[in-house]
Amino acid sequence: MNVKDEMKARLEAAFQPEVLEIVNESHKHAGHGGDDGSGESHFHVRIRAEALAAMTRVARHRAVHAALGDLNTRVHAIGLDLG
Repeated sequence: MNVKDEMKARLEAAFQPEVLEIVNESHKHAGHGGDDGSGESHFHVRIRAEALAAMTRVARHRAVHAALGDLNTRVHAIGLDLG
């Protein structure tokens, strides 16, 4: 399973989001620091979920990173838009 699909599965299981968009932006960083040549090094995630709504901004970030687990170390950069 590719990284994008793993992210999607983990975030859907953790939060049952109303909105979940995951964009692979690795092509924008080709040749830059953190580019491992896999084409799966940089992602942007937009998520809206009732489970996150009552949390502070910092708590939402922590919850999303916790749900992603080891993907945080396998991916160089994950940009988050948590509303």
